[in-house]
Amino acid sequence: MDLSVFPPLNATLNATSTVLLLIGYALIKTGRKTAHRNVMLAACATSTLFLAGYLYYHAHHGVTRFAGQGWVRQTYFTVLTTHTILAVAVPPLVIMTLLFAARADWPRHRRWARVTFPIWLYVSFTGVVIYWMLYRL
Repeated sequence: MDLSVFPPLNATLNATSTVLLLIGYALIKTGRKTAHRNVMLAACATSTLFLAGYLYYHAHHGVTRFAGQGWVRQTYFTVLTTHTILAVAVPPLVIMTLLFAARADWPRHRRWARVTFPIWLYVSFTGVVIYWMLYRL
């Protein structure tokens, strides 16, 4: 299998997750609960597909070295570090947030979502930034 398809595919999945998260946020703020649920489940699906593709790619390709120098190198590693640390937290946060929604425990769902949403959004968005810096600079 040609592994070169994975970085742009994974960036597309991350970008899609970012857009879906923003749409889901807007939907819940306007009281459209069913649409919010559907969009957030789609965000979960795209993030899950991203994670599967990311793990497959790196299991078969290994590490991609960043070639940039100067301030852009420092910026890249700052973004990468914060992205990586927060990315570890996303799966358990999303699972707990979904669990409370599935149980219709709305007070807990809202509390968890207030933490989960900005972290998940940051990780999805910075995933696209990292792709761009790594493969497009």
